[in-house]
Order: sequence, then C-alpha cells, then structure tokens
Amino acid sequence: MSEMISNISQDQPIIICRDVHKWYGHYPALRGINMDVQKGEVIVIFGPSGSGKSTFIRTLNRLEEHQRGQIIVDGIELSHDVRNIEKIRSEVGMVFQQFNLFPHLTVIQNITLAPIWVRKWPKEKAEQVAMQLLERVGIPEQAHKFPGQLSGGQQQRVAIARALAMQPKIMLFDEPTSALDPEMIKEVLDVMIELARSGMTMLVVTHEMGFARAVAHRMYFFDQGQIVETGSPNEIFKNPKEERTKLFLSQILSQ
Repeated sequence: MSEMISNISQDQPIIICRDVHKWYGHYPALRGINMDVQKGEVIVIFGPSGSGKSTFIRTLNRLEEHQRGQIIVDGIELSHDVRNIEKIRSEVGMVFQQFNLFPHLTVIQNITLAPIWVRKWPKEKAEQVAMQLLERVGIPEQAHKFPGQLSGGQQQRVAIARALAMQPKIMLFDEPTSALDPEMIKEVLDVMIELARSGMTMLVVTHEMGFARAVAHRMYFFDQGQIVETGSPNEIFKNPKEERTKLFLSQILSQ
C-alpha cells in the first residue's frame, strides 16, 4: 500500500469549488469551501461527525444544493439548470454508506439498469461490461444472486461496479466502509485502491487512514463546515499544523 500515484494532469481542474456555502435553515452546514481537484487526483476528506464532509461531496452532483458560491464539474457549472445536473450526474459515480441496491433485482440486473436506460446500451453490451466489472471487483460468481444473498462487503463491491458501469470520469465515496463489519472493510478498500491506482479521479469521505496513506494525493480536514487544514498524507500525519487536526488524528489513530 506504499506505492503513490503520480502524473496528475496540470490542465484545468476537473472540479472547481469557490466559496461554497450551504445552510439548513439557519444552520451553516458549509462555510466557504474552496477546492480544486485535478483529473486523476485522489482526495480524502476526513473530520468529526457533522463537520460537513458528506454534505460537501453531495453538492458535487447536486444531491445537495449549495446556496452560495460556485461549483464547476468537468467544465459545467452546477446551477438550477436541470440539463446541467443530468450531464454531471452521468459523469459522476457515487457510492454511499448504505449499498442502495434494488433487492428484487439480481446483481447483474442492478449493474446493467442504468447503462441500458440512461446510456441506451443494448442489453448484451451492458451485461458484458457488467461481468468485466464484477471480475474487477472480485465477485463474478455472484452475478445472478440477489443482494440479500451477499455479505455487506460483497454488496458494497456490487455498488462500486454499478457506479463504474456508467463509465464516470469522477467517483465520489461517502464513508463506503462505515456500515461494514471489520473483516469486510479490507475487501472494499482493496477495490478502491486498485481504482485509485488506475487513474480514476476520486473524492473519498473516510476515516480509513491506511487508505489515505496509500493512495491520497491530498487530504482535507473538515470541522464545523469549514476546511481547517489540507496537505499531503505525509504533511497531515507527520506534521499537522492545526490543533484541531492534531486532536482529531490522535483520537482516530489510537482506536
């Protein structure tokens, strides 16, 4: 897990966030978030519960609406224009804490649903790609089972394959291992590490610091809706500058 990824494109960032704010009523969930993400970068976002991490990545595909500031994804500004939202969602895959698989559909049906309906792929092509992705995440033998017959780790790997089936340019992960039993976490992280090393642009909300050390280019520590500190894994782990970062890391690394 020590190998780092390099060769990030220095062209226009694939994600640009400028002074992003969001409120729930009078409660400020995000307060002036600024972030640029280059194509092929792996960003790890961490911080205490309620710090705005999940809210932030959900604004990147408009699952949450920001009220102030600017978010540009792959050259398209997120606004109230539904066509822009649809374009961005077709380019951005997302994996959640809960697997959100359709229980009445088989694994392969879950994976092929969106490519057939949204990308208009013929069923044969969608199934061929789905099987390749199941091979990639290490569970091709589960293709014709239903989600309820799978372990949590297997279901989360299906969820990753389903997101990849749309051939996204960006993958968002919202605490993808937090609902899993400890013995299942590694099998999901291994898939994510392989994905990161393949050059996928990834934003990952996680407390899995081993994953961050292995593949993150940059880490962002969120607290109270703000970015408190950012840096490379080396900088964050060996020389955090902010007291809040030091305290949080001391708590999480001692568990």
